[in-house]
Amino acid sequence: MGIVVEHLCKRFGDFVAVDDVSLRVERGQLAAMLGPSGGGKSTILRMIAGLEKADSGTVELGGARVDHMHTRDRQVGFVFQHYALFRHMTVEKNVGFGLSVRKVPEDEKRARVNEMLKLMNLTGFEKRYPDQLSGGQRQRVALARALAPRPRLLLLDEPFGAVDAKVREELGRWLRNLHDELDVTSIFVTHDQEEAFSLADKVMVIAKGRLEQSGQPVDILDQPATEFMARFVGDANVFDSVVRDGVALVGRVAVPVRGFEDGSAVRLVIRSYDLKFFKQEDGPAIVHRMLYLGDRVKVDASIEGAGPIFAQFPRRSSLLRGIEPGCRIGIEVTLARAFAKP
Repeated sequence: MGIVVEHLCKRFGDFVAVDDVSLRVERGQLAAMLGPSGGGKSTILRMIAGLEKADSGTVELGGARVDHMHTRDRQVGFVFQHYALFRHMTVEKNVGFGLSVRKVPEDEKRARVNEMLKLMNLTGFEKRYPDQLSGGQRQRVALARALAPRPRLLLLDEPFGAVDAKVREELGRWLRNLHDELDVTSIFVTHDQEEAFSLADKVMVIAKGRLEQSGQPVDILDQPATEFMARFVGDANVFDSVVRDGVALVGRVAVPVRGFEDGSAVRLVIRSYDLKFFKQEDGPAIVHRMLYLGDRVKVDASIEGAGPIFAQFPRRSSLLRGIEPGCRIGIEVTLARAFAKP
């Protein structure tokens, strides 16, 4: 079932939470709604689910408008960040809750609950209560409860925000595999870029209540539509400069720029992986420190007359040869994105 949202708006008093958002998710896609906290992501998700009423705009699920329908009639499964499990109910009763509300026959309900517990690797936990489970197990129970009624759409609001990094990574892989196995259309909200780009078929970036850009992860990373997108996605250095003869100078570092006339004031956004550092006695920059981050090394430096710059390299990259804190370096910019300075 595909999702089409058109011109969705929502205000809370004088605060505009969602400002004319239109988006589309195709049937069977796993889509990520990515953006800074407070940007409107969760509000959009709740309006799609019917948990929040839009001031204006439409929501279509499977080609039919549902914005006038009650939540229970939209056939949507919703998973909250903090599980929202019923603490007084056992695991099996939590998972079967939606089926009980729909008055599914007892035999059918029991079979479906057992099916979901097996799928979620929770067999043997039927009689336990939520406070007897780990964070990862609770989130799997929440997913099982959302999926038990066979929803047409699965919505997840920061589903892994309440677990530690290792469990978060494991649950992410598990969600991707589960999504592919069940062939369900899903949207999950996150502020974690790595999570969005590694799991989703489509990424929709939301900021200040508006949709900034949507597309496949590689397009979001490589073809940012705006300066905000170039700065928000990935690690980036930002410099102001002026174009002269197709080049913008950052200190003594020459950055090729296309599409701007001489004298144009530009803002350069340079990703940390679009740089080459090399030891040079009279280089325009000096290295301050090197941070070893697993298989990567982050090099913090500063360009005379321009300020701080950082780059990341594979730990065994030949580009790191001879580079150490205190040494001077030359810099080559392999790719820079230039935007007209506001």
